[in-house]
Amino acid sequence: MIWWYWMFLGLVLLGVEMITPGGFYILFFGLAALIVGSLTWLGFAQAEWLQWLLFSGLAILSLLVFRGPLLAWINRQDKDLPAVDSLAGESAIPIEDLLPGATGKAELRGTSWTAHNAGTVPLTKGQRCTVERVEGLTIWISAE
Repeated sequence: MIWWYWMFLGLVLLGVEMITPGGFYILFFGLAALIVGSLTWLGFAQAEWLQWLLFSGLAILSLLVFRGPLLAWINRQDKDLPAVDSLAGESAIPIEDLLPGATGKAELRGTSWTAHNAGTVPLTKGQRCTVERVEGLTIWISAE
């Protein structure tokens, strides 16, 4: 196969890896295709059977060797992030007036959040409120 076919295949596989939810299976096939393309371009793997053998071997070997440590590293990175659920019970300050059931903006930990007035009384700008829960990137607040 021509070297740039391998490069194109590798880029397509890396693109598919980026748009599909995790697992990192396709990543190693894409990298193997790029390596085989490079070896073919350099003249080290001209026979087509050798290219397919290298592609299969590199993909399977790298999948078995590197996938586990990669997933462990990513999981370790996720644990270092602060838990959003820990925001419940903290104090937030509405940046604008919020009627009951209305959505607007509030400041929490120095950051502007989308806030939903979960209480039955209107909240005024600058009033201290309590975060009841977090849903996605929206905090549900009520008067203290």
